[in-house]
Amino acid sequence: MAAVSIVMGSDSDMPVMKKAADVLKQLGIDYEMRIISAHREPDEFFEYAKTAEDRGVKVIIAGAGMAAHLPGMCAAIFPMPVIGIPMHTTSLGGRDSLYSIVQMPSGIPVATVAINGGANAGLLAAKILSVSDPAILAKLKEYAKDMKEQVVAKDARLQEVGCEAY
Repeated sequence: MAAVSIVMGSDSDMPVMKKAADVLKQLGIDYEMRIISAHREPDEFFEYAKTAEDRGVKVIIAGAGMAAHLPGMCAAIFPMPVIGIPMHTTSLGGRDSLYSIVQMPSGIPVATVAINGGANAGLLAAKILSVSDPAILAKLKEYAKDMKEQVVAKDARLQEVGCEAY
C-alpha cells in the first residue's frame, strides 16, 4: 500500500517528479506514481482523488505547470496533505505555476515547494509521515547526517587542492 501518491498531468513532468520518487525510495517509503490530467480526463481525476484515502495514501505530491490546477484540485478533494510542485514553463519560467499553486483560497491549503523542487517534495512528504512513524524519522536524521558529511568532504577537498584545481 502506497503512503504517498505522486501525480502529474503530463509525462513531460517526469524528470522532476522522479526526483520525489527517488527520495521516497531512498527513505524506504512506498509510493505510487500516476499521470492523470485534471483537464483532459476529469472523471478519471476525480476517481483518483476521491479514492486515494481508501487506497491508504497519506500524502499526495502533485506536479503541475502553466494553469497548475492539479495540486489545488487534489487538495479540494483529498482530506490529507497535498504538496504542489510548480513546473518550470517556457513562457513565464514557472512563476505562473508557482502563483497558481500557492494562491489557494482559504480552507484549501497546498504546501508548495520551489519550481522543479521534486526532491524537496519527497522530503516534505517524508517529514509529514515521520510525525507518526519513528522509523521514517530515523531515516530522515540519517539523510541529514549524510548531507552534512558530503559538505564537510567537499570543503576538505577544496582546502586541500584549492579553488583552481577543484
